[in-house]
Amino acid sequence: MKENASRSRRESSLHSSIKKWYSLEGDRLEANVNDFIVDIVRGDLLIEIQTANFSAIKPKLRCLLRDHKVRLVHPIPKTKWIVHKSMPNGEIIGKRRSPKRGSIYDLFGELIRIPDLFSTNNLSIEVLMIDLEEIWRNDGRGSWRRKGASIEDRKLIGVSERVIFENKTDFLRVMPEDLPNPFSNRDLAENLRIPISQSRKMSYSLRKIGTIKHVGKNRNQMLFRILR
Repeated sequence: MKENASRSRRESSLHSSIKKWYSLEGDRLEANVNDFIVDIVRGDLLIEIQTANFSAIKPKLRCLLRDHKVRLVHPIPKTKWIVHKSMPNGEIIGKRRSPKRGSIYDLFGELIRIPDLFSTNNLSIEVLMIDLEEIWRNDGRGSWRRKGASIEDRKLIGVSERVIFENKTDFLRVMPEDLPNPFSNRDLAENLRIPISQSRKMSYSLRKIGTIKHVGKNRNQMLFRILR
């Protein structure tokens, strides 16, 4: 088998909690399909929960999409609480809310890795906007950005919103209505108030999916038009 039951023991609390929250009566969990372990099987629909790194799941999706409808469920932390634990006893020594707030546009930081898979017409993506608790242990082994703290776990607090993209026209819902026609990445960034690096990921993904098309350049700015 390409995957095995030990995967469930390696799951983060976040992945496990979302699977429990998402599943319905009659679903099959951790089911074997084409020698892969699939998170949830709901009738003819295969449901995979991917909290990050779409590149890691791309080969699996490519195989499953040949013969199955697959929904990729991706959580985005809208609000994140940081919980600090001490060493060595794991006592909670502090809790604060992160100033960073997630948005639906964060999806495209991952979607740039798999936009070609939408060409099969078997893939859909569901974004869950969640409240998250991230556990940091002050063990001195983590990133300098966290002042040496390691991320011990991530825990689901709740789900505040669900957004499903089943086809290329569904992505029009994230596009501003008053964009210039044609528009540039700078126009998109300014309209949505996001970094231009993020708008570039959006335009790349949406062009590959077929929601927009490249129609030319204005000086050094690529220009796009929405396909309706």
